[in-house]
Amino acid sequence: MPRLQGVDIPNDKRIDVSITYIYGIGRAVAKAILKEAGIPGETRASDLSEDEISRLAGIIENNYIVEGELRRSVQQNVARLRDIGCYRGLRHRRGLPVRGQRTRTNARTRKGPRRATSVKRGVKEARG
Repeated sequence: MPRLQGVDIPNDKRIDVSITYIYGIGRAVAKAILKEAGIPGETRASDLSEDEISRLAGIIENNYIVEGELRRSVQQNVARLRDIGCYRGLRHRRGLPVRGQRTRTNARTRKGPRRATSVKRGVKEARG
């Protein structure tokens, strides 16, 4: 398994798909990286030479923010929103959807599983 940016990329997949296993690299960025490196996208990751792997690693390291640095950056951005107390920061703090989605129904991913609500029963009046 070739190793790029501290991530083992799968051998059996095409290289354009396997470098998307790196956090921060999607399909479009993967194709741009391969074009810049001069590596065809159909090549299997196991068929890459050491030279091609080092070229890919160099391009990713110099031109893109990925993995730990990107995760840290995202966490700092969210922490900044919380600290300044803006609307988005409050939504992050409360664990609710941030981008304007409805919460009356749905939003289960952010809110977690439903909590059981107790049903209050009225006392039956004695008629006499």
